[in-house]
Amino acid sequence: GKRMAIDVHLHFNGNCRDAVSFYTKVFSLEEPKFMTYEEAPQQANMTLNENNKKLIMYTSLKIYGSNVMFSDVTSDMPVTLGDNIVLNVGIDNFEEIALLFNKLKEGGTVLMDLQETFFAKSYGLLIDKFGIPWQLVYEAN
Repeated sequence: GKRMAIDVHLHFNGNCRDAVSFYTKVFSLEEPKFMTYEEAPQQANMTLNENNKKLIMYTSLKIYGSNVMFSDVTSDMPVTLGDNIVLNVGIDNFEEIALLFNKLKEGGTVLMDLQETFFAKSYGLLIDKFGIPWQLVYEAN
């Protein structure tokens, strides 16, 4: 079946692991697996300085049925508190992702155009004209 959901993706300036440990305790969850930037596949083509290698590239927690995702940003792209929450749309329909992306980017700013990445056939990141960040991910079945 189709998984239609909007998930929240939280970005941190290096304290992602601490934040996730905190939420794990708050919501009585199991500690999740963490992927650091240095563990990402080579094709991520990231030139990492030492400060960034141990940062968390990705982890997630299921909180009351919602998938909440967590990442550290690299030190060259710090986030400001309040600007660190991204709405994530994961859909298993390739055409719909492109359609949504093109509608959302109108009057907004594209940070990463829809493209294939090591984790998705199609991924894009934009800030809409109201200042809301969205990432769209094609999730193949």
